[in-house]
Amino acid sequence: MTLQNKPASSHFPLYRLLVDGPGEIVVDLDGEQLAAHPHETVASLMLRHIDPSQYRRSAVSGEPRAPLCMMGVCFECLVEIDGQKNQQACFVRVRSGMTIRRQFPRGERQ
Repeated sequence: MTLQNKPASSHFPLYRLLVDGPGEIVVDLDGEQLAAHPHETVASLMLRHIDPSQYRRSAVSGEPRAPLCMMGVCFECLVEIDGQKNQQACFVRVRSGMTIRRQFPRGERQ
């Protein structure tokens, strides 16, 4: 198993943790194992590893969506967590073994 601690490209991260060092928690994001820190949210983890244009797509318009407010007001951070859809990623702290799936319009998968 290879854990990802580094962002996918040089344009990232949009979000940076204030602590240094490798993450201590392993989560599954769309089948990829990522190292996370105990006190970070799912949204912050995703912003460190995913291009914002690939975070999710609106079910209505198909437009790219990504976390905006990071405090639960905008609902742009919706993801599936452990099989439960439409979870606000900015409110949920990562935990060991968590399974996270990005949400896309029906029939579309990245």
